[in-house]
Amino acid sequence: MFVSMRKGNRRLKLYGRIMAGVILMSFLIIPVYGEPPTMQPPILSDGGTRLYSGSEVDLLIDDLSVAAKDAIEKAAAGAAKAAALASVEREAALLREKVKAVQEAQRWQNEAEAAKRAGRKNAVIAALVGVLGGLAVGISGTLLISR
Repeated sequence: MFVSMRKGNRRLKLYGRIMAGVILMSFLIIPVYGEPPTMQPPILSDGGTRLYSGSEVDLLIDDLSVAAKDAIEKAAAGAAKAAALASVEREAALLREKVKAVQEAQRWQNEAEAAKRAGRKNAVIAALVGVLGGLAVGISGTLLISR
């Protein structure tokens, strides 16, 4: 059993060395891509900074200008959309309030018309009671006097 453990340890050490070699090799290997690079390799000066040609600077400025214009247009569109949405929400709130006010006015108008009809009815009834009462008093008075 001790002999098989030694063989296992040797194998583990061997596998460990192979894995370490593979890992180190993966850091040293230069990546290979499917297409060649489209940009020129950087031109380094003595200080280690890249020097750009005039056309590259112009292209970079143009690209940045286009990107900035797009960003500004998107931001302006978003702001306009937000302003329009806020305006529509305010109008909707005003319309809801107006509808409530109209409904309240309609309710009060209906109650006033009902009260007016009831008032007319009560006036007619009061007039009839007055006339009938006057008739009754008049007839009874005439009967009492004539006796």
